[in-house]
Amino acid sequence: MVMGLLGMKVGMTQVFEEDGTAFPVTVIQLGPCPLLQIRDKERDGYDAVQIGFMEKPRRVTTRAERGHVAADLASKRKEARKLAGVQLPPKANVEPPRYIREYRLAKPPEGLTVGQVLLIADVFKDVKAVDVTSKSKGHGFTGVMVRHNFSGLRATHGIKKGSRQRGSIASNASNRGSGRPKRGIRMAGQHGNAPVTIRNLKLVRIDAANNLMLVMGAVPGPNGGVVSVRATNKKRSKHYRAPQVLAPSAAKKAAAAKKKK
Repeated sequence: MVMGLLGMKVGMTQVFEEDGTAFPVTVIQLGPCPLLQIRDKERDGYDAVQIGFMEKPRRVTTRAERGHVAADLASKRKEARKLAGVQLPPKANVEPPRYIREYRLAKPPEGLTVGQVLLIADVFKDVKAVDVTSKSKGHGFTGVMVRHNFSGLRATHGIKKGSRQRGSIASNASNRGSGRPKRGIRMAGQHGNAPVTIRNLKLVRIDAANNLMLVMGAVPGPNGGVVSVRATNKKRSKHYRAPQVLAPSAAKKAAAAKKKK
């Protein structure tokens, strides 16, 4: 089946179990997502599915975006390829989506057709943990103390207006003589506004009627941001383990027997 779906972060709340346990959860609206294309290993070199999310108004779409999903859009190139005997891939024949994402698969999908609408109840039927990917909140251009949690220089004698600086960026021993700093050296720059993946979040509840998913914990990005949710690829996820029941020790058994007497 499809590895994931696109959705929108709604916000955070808390839910209670029957025993009174409270869980902080993030509410995500997932789908419905139309299936736009099915990638084939023979034609494309890999197996994958391409899905869309949220309709885009036709007045702001380009002709290429409409032709990507519309089967009845007239095109000179399409007619020329038909006359040449080229077999055209099927189209979903839906409204142009605002967001498009591909999910790679280990093997060709079974039981899926182009144009099929994927729902949360079908994709995450037996899933207990998910990985959520979205773009984190942007905090603009920040210094090293905010961006990389540097301590800064001392704010005492000898430091003139430099207590928040990072210090020297001279070459180190591994690249001495090159005349340039090491790659990946931590400096000031843009903080946030980058794709972040949170792995192995427990799937608490699914509301199939409203296309809502409740996952335990926080999800990066603002409310209303687009998120990609897929079944976790963590092999040893604790959410798939059977609950461990410890047998009572001999001392506890003896204590329980005394109480019964």
